[in-house]
Amino acid sequence: MTDHFPFYISLVIVIVLLVMLAEKIKVAYPVILVAAGLLISFMPFIPSVHITPELIFIIFLPPLLYEASWSISWKELWRWRRIVGSFAFVVVFFTALAVAFAANYFIPGFSLALGFLLGGIVSPPDAVSAGAIMQIVKVPKRMSVILEGESLLNDASSLIIFRFALIAVATGQFVWYSAALSFGWMLLGGIGIGLLVGWLFMKAHRHLPTNANIDTVLSLVTPYVMYIAAEEVHSSGVLAVVSGGLLLSSKRHWFLSSSSRLRGINVWSSLAFVLNGLVFVLIGLDLPEITAGLKQEGSSFIGAIGYGLIITATLIVVRIFAAYGAVFITLIARNFINVADSRHPGYQTPLLLGWTGMRGVVSLAAALSIPVHLNSGAAFPQRSLILFITFIVILGTLLLQGLTLPALIARIKLPDYSYGDESTEEAENIIHREMSAYALSALKSTYAGRWEQSALLQQMAAKWEGKSKNNPEAIFTEDSLDIYFDLLDKQRKWLLKKNEADKNFDEDVIRKHLKLIDIEEEKMRSL
Repeated sequence: MTDHFPFYISLVIVIVLLVMLAEKIKVAYPVILVAAGLLISFMPFIPSVHITPELIFIIFLPPLLYEASWSISWKELWRWRRIVGSFAFVVVFFTALAVAFAANYFIPGFSLALGFLLGGIVSPPDAVSAGAIMQIVKVPKRMSVILEGESLLNDASSLIIFRFALIAVATGQFVWYSAALSFGWMLLGGIGIGLLVGWLFMKAHRHLPTNANIDTVLSLVTPYVMYIAAEEVHSSGVLAVVSGGLLLSSKRHWFLSSSSRLRGINVWSSLAFVLNGLVFVLIGLDLPEITAGLKQEGSSFIGAIGYGLIITATLIVVRIFAAYGAVFITLIARNFINVADSRHPGYQTPLLLGWTGMRGVVSLAAALSIPVHLNSGAAFPQRSLILFITFIVILGTLLLQGLTLPALIARIKLPDYSYGDESTEEAENIIHREMSAYALSALKSTYAGRWEQSALLQQMAAKWEGKSKNNPEAIFTEDSLDIYFDLLDKQRKWLLKKNEADKNFDEDVIRKHLKLIDIEEEKMRSL
Protein backbone atom coordinates (compact mmCIF):
# COMPACT_ATOMS: atom_id res chain seq x y z
CA MET A 1 0.00 0.00 0.00
CA THR A 2 2.80 2.44 0.91
CA ASP A 3 4.52 1.68 -2.40
CA HIS A 4 1.59 3.21 -4.26
CA PHE A 5 1.03 6.11 -1.85
CA PRO A 6 2.69 8.70 -4.15
CA PHE A 7 0.38 7.53 -6.93
CA TYR A 8 -2.74 8.16 -4.83
CA ILE A 9 -1.48 11.59 -3.75
CA SER A 10 -0.85 12.42 -7.40
CA LEU A 11 -4.34 11.17 -8.19
CA VAL A 12 -5.88 13.65 -5.77
CA ILE A 13 -3.90 16.49 -7.39
CA VAL A 14 -5.05 15.32 -10.84
CA ILE A 15 -8.66 15.27 -9.61
CA VAL A 16 -8.40 18.87 -8.41
CA LEU A 17 -6.95 20.00 -11.74
CA LEU A 18 -9.60 18.10 -13.71
CA VAL A 19 -12.45 19.55 -11.66
CA MET A 20 -11.09 23.04 -12.35
CA LEU A 21 -10.95 22.15 -16.04
CA ALA A 22 -14.54 20.86 -15.91
CA GLU A 23 -15.72 24.12 -14.35
CA LYS A 24 -13.82 26.08 -16.98
CA ILE A 25 -15.38 24.28 -19.95
CA LYS A 26 -18.80 23.90 -18.26
CA VAL A 27 -18.87 20.10 -18.23
CA ALA A 28 -19.98 18.00 -15.26
CA TYR A 29 -16.84 16.84 -13.49
CA PRO A 30 -17.91 13.14 -13.14
CA VAL A 31 -17.77 12.84 -16.93
CA ILE A 32 -14.25 14.29 -17.06
CA LEU A 33 -13.05 12.17 -14.14
CA VAL A 34 -14.32 8.87 -15.56
CA ALA A 35 -12.78 9.66 -18.95
CA ALA A 36 -9.51 10.59 -17.25
CA GLY A 37 -9.55 7.34 -15.28
CA LEU A 38 -9.96 5.42 -18.53
CA LEU A 39 -7.00 7.19 -20.13
CA ILE A 40 -4.83 6.74 -17.05
CA SER A 41 -5.61 3.01 -16.92
CA PHE A 42 -3.95 2.51 -20.32
CA MET A 43 -0.65 4.03 -19.19
CA PRO A 44 1.92 1.24 -18.75
CA PHE A 45 3.58 2.68 -15.64
CA ILE A 46 0.33 3.02 -13.67
CA PRO A 47 -0.02 0.47 -10.84
CA SER A 48 -2.90 -1.99 -11.07
CA VAL A 49 -5.95 -0.75 -9.20
CA HIS A 50 -8.22 -3.36 -7.63
CA ILE A 51 -11.56 -2.04 -6.41
CA THR A 52 -13.22 -4.18 -3.77
CA PRO A 53 -16.91 -3.77 -2.85
CA GLU A 54 -15.86 -3.20 0.76
CA LEU A 55 -13.84 -0.18 -0.37
CA ILE A 56 -17.00 1.42 -1.78
CA PHE A 57 -19.62 0.22 0.69
CA ILE A 58 -17.58 0.73 3.87
CA ILE A 59 -15.13 3.54 3.08
CA PHE A 60 -16.88 5.74 0.52
CA LEU A 61 -20.64 5.22 0.73
CA PRO A 62 -21.42 6.05 4.41
CA PRO A 63 -19.79 9.51 4.48
CA LEU A 64 -21.18 10.46 1.06
CA LEU A 65 -24.72 9.49 2.10
CA TYR A 66 -24.31 11.24 5.43
CA GLU A 67 -23.09 14.46 3.85
CA ALA A 68 -25.99 14.39 1.39
CA SER A 69 -28.53 13.84 4.17
CA TRP A 70 -27.17 16.92 5.97
CA SER A 71 -27.43 19.01 2.82
CA ILE A 72 -31.02 18.20 1.92
CA SER A 73 -33.97 19.83 3.63
CA TRP A 74 -36.20 17.45 5.56
CA LYS A 75 -39.12 19.83 5.03
CA GLU A 76 -38.64 19.79 1.26
CA LEU A 77 -38.08 16.03 1.27
CA TRP A 78 -41.36 15.52 3.11
CA ARG A 79 -43.12 17.94 0.76
CA TRP A 80 -42.16 15.82 -2.27
CA ARG A 81 -42.30 12.49 -0.42
CA ARG A 82 -44.70 10.82 -2.85
CA ILE A 83 -42.69 11.35 -6.01
CA VAL A 84 -39.39 10.80 -4.18
CA GLY A 85 -40.69 7.56 -2.71
CA SER A 86 -42.09 6.40 -6.04
CA PHE A 87 -38.81 6.98 -7.87
CA ALA A 88 -36.67 5.58 -5.06
CA PHE A 89 -38.67 2.37 -4.63
CA VAL A 90 -41.40 1.75 -7.23
CA VAL A 91 -39.47 3.01 -10.26
CA VAL A 92 -36.32 1.18 -9.15
CA PHE A 93 -38.28 -2.08 -8.90
CA PHE A 94 -39.91 -1.71 -12.33
CA THR A 95 -36.58 -0.67 -13.83
CA ALA A 96 -34.97 -3.83 -12.47
CA LEU A 97 -37.88 -5.84 -13.84
CA ALA A 98 -37.56 -4.27 -17.29
CA VAL A 99 -33.82 -4.95 -17.33
CA ALA A 100 -34.49 -8.57 -16.30
CA PHE A 101 -36.78 -9.18 -19.28
CA ALA A 102 -34.51 -7.29 -21.69
CA ALA A 103 -31.44 -9.25 -20.58
CA ASN A 104 -33.32 -12.55 -20.71
CA TYR A 105 -34.50 -11.81 -24.27
CA PHE A 106 -31.36 -10.32 -25.82
CA ILE A 107 -28.46 -11.96 -23.96
CA PRO A 108 -27.92 -15.70 -24.56
CA GLY A 109 -27.77 -17.76 -21.38
CA PHE A 110 -29.25 -15.02 -19.19
CA SER A 111 -32.02 -16.33 -16.96
CA LEU A 112 -34.66 -14.04 -15.45
CA ALA A 113 -32.95 -14.38 -12.07
CA LEU A 114 -29.64 -13.21 -13.56
CA GLY A 115 -31.47 -10.43 -15.37
CA PHE A 116 -33.11 -9.31 -12.15
CA LEU A 117 -29.70 -9.38 -10.49
CA LEU A 118 -28.33 -7.12 -13.23
CA GLY A 119 -31.42 -4.90 -12.86
CA GLY A 120 -30.81 -4.49 -9.14
CA ILE A 121 -27.23 -3.45 -9.92
CA VAL A 122 -27.89 -0.82 -12.60
CA SER A 123 -31.31 0.51 -11.52
CA PRO A 124 -30.24 3.32 -9.10
CA PRO A 125 -29.21 6.62 -10.75
CA ASP A 126 -26.22 8.42 -9.30
CA ALA A 127 -27.10 11.80 -7.81
CA VAL A 128 -23.50 13.05 -7.68
CA SER A 129 -23.46 13.29 -11.46
CA ALA A 130 -26.81 15.06 -11.62
CA GLY A 131 -25.84 17.30 -8.71
CA ALA A 132 -22.65 18.33 -10.48
CA ILE A 133 -24.66 19.30 -13.53
CA MET A 134 -27.18 21.23 -11.43
CA GLN A 135 -24.27 23.44 -10.33
CA ILE A 136 -23.59 24.37 -13.95
CA VAL A 137 -27.12 25.29 -14.99
CA LYS A 138 -30.06 26.56 -12.99
CA VAL A 139 -33.03 24.26 -12.51
CA PRO A 140 -36.20 24.66 -10.44
CA LYS A 141 -35.85 23.98 -6.73
CA ARG A 142 -38.33 21.11 -6.89
CA MET A 143 -36.15 19.29 -9.44
CA SER A 144 -33.01 19.37 -7.31
CA VAL A 145 -34.96 18.29 -4.21
CA ILE A 146 -36.52 15.32 -6.02
CA LEU A 147 -33.16 14.20 -7.42
CA GLU A 148 -31.37 14.58 -4.08
CA GLY A 149 -34.15 12.83 -2.18
CA GLU A 150 -34.29 9.99 -4.68
CA SER A 151 -30.54 9.48 -4.45
CA LEU A 152 -30.70 9.10 -0.67
CA LEU A 153 -33.10 6.17 -0.90
CA ASN A 154 -32.68 4.44 -4.26
CA ASP A 155 -29.34 2.86 -3.30
CA ALA A 156 -31.09 1.08 -0.44
CA SER A 157 -33.95 -0.24 -2.60
CA SER A 158 -31.64 -1.40 -5.40
CA LEU A 159 -29.28 -3.16 -3.00
CA ILE A 160 -32.25 -4.95 -1.43
CA ILE A 161 -33.33 -6.17 -4.88
CA PHE A 162 -29.73 -7.19 -5.58
CA ARG A 163 -29.50 -9.27 -2.40
CA PHE A 164 -32.71 -11.17 -3.08
CA ALA A 165 -31.75 -11.80 -6.71
CA LEU A 166 -28.33 -13.02 -5.60
CA ILE A 167 -29.97 -15.55 -3.28
CA ALA A 168 -32.29 -16.69 -6.07
CA VAL A 169 -29.37 -17.26 -8.46
CA ALA A 170 -27.25 -19.03 -5.83
CA THR A 171 -30.00 -21.32 -4.49
CA GLY A 172 -32.20 -21.64 -7.58
CA GLN A 173 -35.34 -20.76 -5.62
CA PHE A 174 -37.16 -17.70 -4.30
CA VAL A 175 -39.31 -17.94 -1.14
CA TRP A 176 -41.57 -14.90 -1.32
CA TYR A 177 -42.72 -14.81 2.32
CA SER A 178 -39.13 -15.10 3.55
CA ALA A 179 -38.13 -12.32 1.17
CA ALA A 180 -41.03 -10.17 2.40
CA LEU A 181 -39.95 -10.56 6.03
CA SER A 182 -36.34 -9.83 5.15
CA PHE A 183 -37.42 -6.78 3.15
CA GLY A 184 -39.43 -5.45 6.09
CA TRP A 185 -36.56 -5.98 8.50
CA MET A 186 -34.06 -4.31 6.19
CA LEU A 187 -36.29 -1.24 5.93
CA LEU A 188 -37.54 -0.93 9.49
CA GLY A 189 -34.35 -2.22 11.08
CA GLY A 190 -32.16 0.11 9.04
CA ILE A 191 -34.26 3.17 9.84
CA GLY A 192 -34.57 2.23 13.53
CA ILE A 193 -30.85 1.60 13.99
CA GLY A 194 -29.98 4.83 12.22
CA LEU A 195 -32.32 6.84 14.46
CA LEU A 196 -31.04 5.09 17.60
CA VAL A 197 -27.36 5.65 16.78
CA GLY A 198 -28.11 9.22 15.74
CA TRP A 199 -29.91 9.87 19.03
CA LEU A 200 -26.98 8.45 21.03
CA PHE A 201 -24.46 10.62 19.19
CA MET A 202 -26.73 13.63 19.63
CA LYS A 203 -26.75 13.05 23.38
CA ALA A 204 -22.96 12.64 23.36
CA HIS A 205 -22.51 15.95 21.53
CA ARG A 206 -24.86 17.74 23.89
CA HIS A 207 -23.85 16.40 27.30
CA LEU A 208 -20.13 15.61 26.98
CA PRO A 209 -17.57 18.44 27.29
CA THR A 210 -16.83 18.59 23.57
CA ASN A 211 -15.38 21.40 21.48
CA ALA A 212 -15.46 22.16 17.75
CA ASN A 213 -12.63 19.71 16.97
CA ILE A 214 -14.18 16.86 18.94
CA ASP A 215 -17.62 17.53 17.45
CA THR A 216 -16.16 17.37 13.95
CA VAL A 217 -14.33 14.10 14.65
CA LEU A 218 -17.48 12.59 16.13
CA SER A 219 -19.42 13.60 13.02
CA LEU A 220 -16.83 11.78 10.87
CA VAL A 221 -17.25 8.61 12.92
CA THR A 222 -21.07 8.71 13.06
CA PRO A 223 -21.95 7.44 9.54
CA TYR A 224 -19.56 4.50 9.83
CA VAL A 225 -21.08 3.42 13.15
CA MET A 226 -24.59 3.68 11.68
CA TYR A 227 -23.73 1.71 8.55
CA ILE A 228 -21.73 -1.05 10.25
CA ALA A 229 -24.24 -1.48 13.09
CA ALA A 230 -27.10 -1.93 10.62
CA GLU A 231 -25.19 -4.27 8.32
CA GLU A 232 -24.12 -6.45 11.26
CA VAL A 233 -27.77 -7.30 11.96
CA HIS A 234 -28.54 -7.74 8.23
CA SER A 235 -30.61 -4.58 7.82
CA SER A 236 -30.02 -1.69 5.43
CA GLY A 237 -26.88 0.29 6.25
CA VAL A 238 -27.86 2.84 3.61
CA LEU A 239 -31.20 3.58 5.27
CA ALA A 240 -29.49 3.70 8.67
CA VAL A 241 -27.09 6.42 7.51
CA VAL A 242 -29.82 8.37 5.74
CA SER A 243 -32.34 8.26 8.60
CA GLY A 244 -29.71 9.03 11.23
CA GLY A 245 -28.23 11.81 9.13
CA LEU A 246 -31.63 13.43 8.59
CA LEU A 247 -32.33 13.29 12.34
CA LEU A 248 -29.03 14.93 13.28
CA SER A 249 -29.32 17.47 10.48
CA SER A 250 -32.77 18.61 11.61
CA LYS A 251 -31.56 18.93 15.24
CA ARG A 252 -28.13 20.46 14.54
CA HIS A 253 -28.96 23.73 16.32
CA TRP A 254 -29.95 21.84 19.45
CA PHE A 255 -26.70 20.00 20.14
CA LEU A 256 -23.92 21.77 18.15
CA SER A 257 -22.37 25.17 18.82
CA SER A 258 -22.03 27.77 16.08
CA SER A 259 -18.29 27.04 15.89
CA SER A 260 -18.90 23.31 15.48
CA ARG A 261 -21.50 23.86 12.79
CA LEU A 262 -19.28 26.19 10.75
CA ARG A 263 -16.18 24.03 11.05
CA GLY A 264 -18.12 20.86 10.32
CA ILE A 265 -19.55 22.33 7.11
CA ASN A 266 -16.07 23.18 5.84
CA VAL A 267 -14.59 19.79 6.73
CA TRP A 268 -17.46 17.79 5.25
CA SER A 269 -17.53 19.85 2.08
CA SER A 270 -13.85 19.15 1.42
CA LEU A 271 -14.14 15.47 2.36
CA ALA A 272 -17.14 14.88 0.09
CA PHE A 273 -15.34 16.63 -2.76
CA VAL A 274 -12.29 14.34 -2.49
CA LEU A 275 -14.34 11.15 -2.06
CA ASN A 276 -16.62 11.94 -5.01
CA GLY A 277 -13.61 12.69 -7.17
CA LEU A 278 -11.85 9.48 -6.22
CA VAL A 279 -14.81 7.18 -6.86
CA PHE A 280 -15.31 8.44 -10.42
CA VAL A 281 -11.63 8.15 -11.28
CA LEU A 282 -11.60 4.64 -9.80
CA ILE A 283 -14.43 3.64 -12.13
CA GLY A 284 -12.23 4.40 -15.12
CA LEU A 285 -9.14 2.83 -13.56
CA ASP A 286 -10.96 -0.47 -13.02
CA LEU A 287 -11.49 -1.11 -16.76
CA PRO A 288 -8.41 -3.36 -17.28
CA GLU A 289 -9.53 -5.72 -14.51
CA ILE A 290 -13.07 -5.86 -15.91
CA THR A 291 -11.95 -6.59 -19.48
CA ALA A 292 -9.49 -9.22 -18.25
CA GLY A 293 -12.33 -11.13 -16.60
CA LEU A 294 -14.38 -10.89 -19.79
CA LYS A 295 -11.56 -12.47 -21.80
CA GLN A 296 -11.18 -15.29 -19.28
CA GLU A 297 -14.89 -16.07 -19.64
CA GLY A 298 -14.48 -16.22 -23.41
CA SER A 299 -17.17 -13.60 -24.06
CA SER A 300 -17.10 -11.49 -27.20
CA PHE A 301 -15.88 -7.95 -26.49
CA ILE A 302 -17.98 -6.40 -29.27
CA GLY A 303 -21.01 -8.44 -28.27
CA ALA A 304 -20.64 -7.40 -24.63
CA ILE A 305 -20.56 -3.74 -25.68
CA GLY A 306 -23.77 -4.31 -27.64
CA TYR A 307 -25.47 -5.91 -24.64
CA GLY A 308 -24.37 -2.99 -22.49
CA LEU A 309 -25.86 -0.49 -24.93
CA ILE A 310 -29.15 -2.43 -25.00
CA ILE A 311 -29.40 -2.32 -21.20
CA THR A 312 -28.45 1.37 -21.23
CA ALA A 313 -31.24 2.14 -23.71
CA THR A 314 -33.68 0.13 -21.58
CA LEU A 315 -32.79 2.15 -18.49
CA ILE A 316 -33.19 5.48 -20.27
CA VAL A 317 -36.55 4.59 -21.85
CA VAL A 318 -38.01 3.15 -18.63
CA ARG A 319 -37.02 6.22 -16.59
CA ILE A 320 -38.53 8.65 -19.11
CA PHE A 321 -41.77 6.65 -19.20
CA ALA A 322 -41.75 6.56 -15.38
CA ALA A 323 -41.34 10.35 -15.21
CA TYR A 324 -44.33 10.95 -17.49
CA GLY A 325 -46.28 8.24 -15.66
CA ALA A 326 -45.64 10.00 -12.34
CA VAL A 327 -47.02 13.24 -13.77
CA PHE A 328 -50.10 11.46 -15.15
CA ILE A 329 -50.82 9.79 -11.79
CA THR A 330 -50.33 13.09 -9.96
CA LEU A 331 -52.81 14.88 -12.22
CA ILE A 332 -55.39 12.20 -11.41
CA ALA A 333 -54.55 12.03 -7.69
CA ARG A 334 -54.93 15.80 -7.21
CA ASN A 335 -58.69 15.34 -7.63
CA PHE A 336 -58.83 13.14 -4.54
CA ILE A 337 -55.89 14.08 -2.28
CA ASN A 338 -53.65 17.05 -1.56
CA VAL A 339 -50.50 16.91 -3.66
CA ALA A 340 -47.29 18.92 -3.31
CA ASP A 341 -48.07 20.97 -6.42
CA SER A 342 -51.31 20.64 -8.35
CA ARG A 343 -50.15 22.74 -11.31
CA HIS A 344 -49.52 21.02 -14.64
CA PRO A 345 -45.74 20.67 -15.05
CA GLY A 346 -45.84 20.55 -18.86
CA TYR A 347 -43.80 18.10 -20.90
CA GLN A 348 -40.43 19.68 -20.04
CA THR A 349 -40.16 18.74 -16.36
CA PRO A 350 -40.73 14.95 -16.73
CA LEU A 351 -38.43 14.92 -19.76
CA LEU A 352 -35.65 16.51 -17.73
CA LEU A 353 -36.33 14.25 -14.75
CA GLY A 354 -36.21 11.22 -17.02
CA TRP A 355 -32.91 12.31 -18.56
CA THR A 356 -31.13 12.60 -15.19
CA GLY A 357 -30.48 8.89 -14.88
CA MET A 358 -26.69 8.69 -14.88
CA ARG A 359 -25.34 5.64 -13.07
CA GLY A 360 -22.35 5.64 -10.74
CA VAL A 361 -20.05 3.84 -8.38
CA VAL A 362 -22.72 2.09 -6.25
CA SER A 363 -23.68 0.04 -9.32
CA LEU A 364 -20.05 -0.92 -9.91
CA ALA A 365 -19.55 -1.86 -6.25
CA ALA A 366 -22.67 -4.04 -6.29
CA ALA A 367 -21.44 -5.84 -9.41
CA LEU A 368 -18.03 -6.39 -7.87
CA SER A 369 -19.65 -7.92 -4.77
CA ILE A 370 -21.02 -10.84 -6.82
CA PRO A 371 -19.16 -13.92 -5.55
CA VAL A 372 -16.75 -15.63 -7.91
CA HIS A 373 -18.16 -19.08 -7.07
CA LEU A 374 -21.51 -20.47 -5.99
CA ASN A 375 -21.89 -22.46 -2.77
CA SER A 376 -21.55 -25.63 -4.84
CA GLY A 377 -18.11 -24.53 -6.00
CA ALA A 378 -19.18 -23.85 -9.57
CA ALA A 379 -18.30 -20.51 -11.16
CA PHE A 380 -20.95 -17.83 -10.76
CA PRO A 381 -22.72 -17.62 -14.13
CA GLN A 382 -22.02 -14.59 -16.34
CA ARG A 383 -20.19 -12.69 -13.56
CA SER A 384 -17.63 -11.00 -15.80
CA LEU A 385 -20.28 -10.14 -18.40
CA ILE A 386 -22.45 -8.53 -15.71
CA LEU A 387 -19.44 -6.51 -14.57
CA PHE A 388 -18.68 -5.33 -18.09
CA ILE A 389 -22.32 -4.45 -18.85
CA THR A 390 -22.43 -2.45 -15.63
CA PHE A 391 -19.31 -0.56 -16.68
CA ILE A 392 -20.81 0.18 -20.12
CA VAL A 393 -24.03 1.42 -18.49
CA ILE A 394 -22.09 3.76 -16.18
CA LEU A 395 -19.88 5.04 -18.99
CA GLY A 396 -22.73 5.31 -21.49
CA THR A 397 -25.14 7.20 -19.25
CA LEU A 398 -22.41 9.54 -18.03
CA LEU A 399 -21.24 10.39 -21.53
CA LEU A 400 -24.62 10.50 -23.26
CA GLN A 401 -26.81 12.05 -20.59
CA GLY A 402 -24.06 13.82 -18.67
CA LEU A 403 -22.80 15.70 -21.71
CA THR A 404 -26.22 16.50 -23.18
CA LEU A 405 -28.13 17.38 -19.99
CA PRO A 406 -26.82 20.97 -19.76
CA ALA A 407 -27.79 21.59 -23.40
CA LEU A 408 -31.23 20.05 -22.78
CA ILE A 409 -31.80 22.27 -19.74
CA ALA A 410 -30.69 25.33 -21.68
CA ARG A 411 -32.88 24.46 -24.67
CA ILE A 412 -36.20 23.72 -22.99
CA LYS A 413 -37.98 26.38 -20.98
CA LEU A 414 -38.80 24.98 -17.58
CA PRO A 415 -41.86 26.36 -15.79
CA ASP A 416 -41.11 28.69 -12.88
CA TYR A 417 -42.01 26.75 -9.76
CA SER A 418 -41.72 29.10 -6.79
CA TYR A 419 -42.90 27.84 -3.41
CA GLY A 420 -45.03 30.86 -2.64
CA ASP A 421 -45.98 34.12 -4.25
CA GLU A 422 -42.58 35.64 -3.57
CA SER A 423 -39.30 35.15 -5.41
CA THR A 424 -36.09 34.12 -3.68
CA GLU A 425 -34.99 37.75 -3.47
CA GLU A 426 -38.33 38.77 -1.98
CA ALA A 427 -38.12 35.88 0.50
CA GLU A 428 -34.66 37.11 1.54
CA ASN A 429 -36.05 40.60 2.14
CA ILE A 430 -39.04 39.26 4.08
CA ILE A 431 -36.85 37.20 6.41
CA HIS A 432 -34.38 40.06 6.94
CA ARG A 433 -37.13 42.56 7.69
CA GLU A 434 -39.15 40.31 10.02
CA MET A 435 -36.08 39.00 11.85
CA SER A 436 -34.74 42.53 12.39
CA ALA A 437 -38.11 43.67 13.74
CA TYR A 438 -38.23 40.68 16.09
CA ALA A 439 -34.69 41.27 17.38
CA LEU A 440 -35.36 44.97 17.92
CA SER A 441 -38.56 44.23 19.82
CA ALA A 442 -36.79 41.62 21.97
CA LEU A 443 -33.96 44.05 22.72
CA LYS A 444 -36.24 46.88 23.81
CA SER A 445 -38.64 44.71 25.83
CA THR A 446 -36.20 42.29 27.49
CA TYR A 447 -33.32 44.69 28.14
CA ALA A 448 -35.12 47.99 28.65
CA GLY A 449 -32.89 50.42 30.53
CA ARG A 450 -29.73 48.47 29.74
CA TRP A 451 -29.32 48.58 25.99
CA GLU A 452 -29.37 52.40 25.94
CA GLN A 453 -26.13 52.38 27.93
CA SER A 454 -24.20 50.24 25.46
CA ALA A 455 -22.69 51.66 22.27
CA LEU A 456 -22.65 48.18 20.73
CA LEU A 457 -26.34 47.55 21.38
CA GLN A 458 -27.30 51.04 20.19
CA GLN A 459 -25.41 50.32 16.98
CA MET A 460 -27.25 47.02 16.56
CA ALA A 461 -30.61 48.68 17.24
CA ALA A 462 -29.91 51.30 14.58
CA LYS A 463 -28.95 48.55 12.14
CA TRP A 464 -32.18 46.63 12.80
CA GLU A 465 -34.18 49.83 12.42
CA GLY A 466 -32.64 50.31 9.00
CA LYS A 467 -30.68 53.37 10.02
CA SER A 468 -27.05 53.43 8.95
CA LYS A 469 -24.90 53.80 12.04
CA ASN A 470 -21.32 52.61 12.37
CA ASN A 471 -19.47 53.67 15.45
CA PRO A 472 -15.87 52.37 15.33
CA GLU A 473 -15.37 53.50 18.92
CA ALA A 474 -18.13 51.30 20.27
CA ILE A 475 -16.99 49.51 23.42
CA PHE A 476 -17.79 45.82 23.54
CA THR A 477 -18.33 45.25 27.24
CA GLU A 478 -18.92 41.77 28.61
CA ASP A 479 -22.47 42.65 29.56
CA SER A 480 -23.33 44.06 26.12
CA LEU A 481 -21.81 41.03 24.37
CA ASP A 482 -23.86 38.66 26.54
CA ILE A 483 -27.01 40.57 25.60
CA TYR A 484 -26.05 40.52 21.93
CA PHE A 485 -25.37 36.77 21.99
CA ASP A 486 -28.75 36.22 23.62
CA LEU A 487 -30.42 38.26 20.86
CA LEU A 488 -28.62 36.25 18.21
CA ASP A 489 -29.91 33.07 19.85
CA LYS A 490 -33.43 34.50 19.88
CA GLN A 491 -33.12 35.26 16.16
CA ARG A 492 -31.92 31.72 15.54
CA LYS A 493 -34.90 30.24 17.40
CA TRP A 494 -37.25 32.59 15.55
CA LEU A 495 -35.90 31.39 12.20
CA LEU A 496 -36.33 27.74 13.18
CA LYS A 497 -39.93 28.37 14.27
CA LYS A 498 -40.59 30.30 11.06
CA ASN A 499 -39.26 27.40 9.00
CA GLU A 500 -41.39 24.90 10.87
CA ALA A 501 -44.57 27.00 10.81
CA ASP A 502 -44.47 28.07 7.16
CA LYS A 503 -44.40 24.88 5.09
CA ASN A 504 -44.19 26.80 1.81
CA PHE A 505 -41.22 29.00 2.72
CA ASP A 506 -37.92 28.13 1.03
CA GLU A 507 -35.69 26.50 3.64
CA ASP A 508 -32.54 27.50 1.75
CA VAL A 509 -33.26 31.12 2.70
CA ILE A 510 -33.71 30.11 6.34
CA ARG A 511 -30.47 28.12 6.33
CA LYS A 512 -28.58 31.02 4.78
CA HIS A 513 -29.63 33.37 7.59
CA LEU A 514 -28.90 30.73 10.23
CA LYS A 515 -25.38 30.46 8.85
CA LEU A 516 -24.99 34.25 8.86
CA ILE A 517 -25.99 34.29 12.54
CA ASP A 518 -23.37 31.60 13.29
CA ILE A 519 -20.73 33.64 11.46
CA GLU A 520 -21.72 36.79 13.33
CA GLU A 521 -21.53 35.00 16.67
CA GLU A 522 -18.10 33.56 15.92
CA LYS A 523 -16.86 36.95 14.73
CA MET A 524 -17.96 38.63 17.97
CA ARG A 525 -16.46 35.87 20.11
CA SER A 526 -13.09 36.37 18.42
CA LEU A 527 -12.94 40.07 19.35
